[in-house]
Amino acid sequence: MPSPEVFAAFAVASLALLVVPGPSVLYIVTRSMDQGRAAGLVSVLGIHTGSIVHVAAAALGLSAILASSALTYGIVKYFGAAYLIWLGIRAIRGRAEEGSEVTGKGHSLGRIYAQGVVVNVLNPKTALFFLAFLPQFVDVSRGSVPLQIVLLGVTFILLGFISDGTYALISVRVSRRLAARRRSGIARRWLPGLALICLGIVSAITGRRPATT
Repeated sequence: MPSPEVFAAFAVASLALLVVPGPSVLYIVTRSMDQGRAAGLVSVLGIHTGSIVHVAAAALGLSAILASSALTYGIVKYFGAAYLIWLGIRAIRGRAEEGSEVTGKGHSLGRIYAQGVVVNVLNPKTALFFLAFLPQFVDVSRGSVPLQIVLLGVTFILLGFISDGTYALISVRVSRRLAARRRSGIARRWLPGLALICLGIVSAITGRRPATT
């Protein structure tokens, strides 16, 4: 098991990375602004369920396959980017057709949760992050390496719940202030969808390197 000093250093480093907005943060912000607090918090839960998948993959060594295979990396990368763009187009079309906050079955909390899981699972950079970042805090002389990876991964996820949950709640407040302004209708209708589309494009054109979550 990692020492208390290592845990503390890992926590500080993780928080420094988590507070910088990345793909998962942008997804959470758009959901929070589009559908409110419940949707934002559920999207946080979905994102970090996806993080659990990546932690398990890192512990089992599957992330090494992704890191070493350009073909596998490319398939996951472009499929994930296309999924984000599709979500953005759906968001814009839904808002344009209804002209108000979407509350239909297509945007149920269950579906938002599932989309959050898929968004993070299909982000190969998240896997590369766990592969490149976590091993720096693993000490082979202190017991099982997979167990240490799991413990550090769970710590990262718990910190992520706090950081991303804060982003979600702040986004809801910003959205409510925009809603109080008469001229904010267009921004509220288009901003979430355009953000997801831009996120998909950026994900597709960004090179192979670990990124923030």
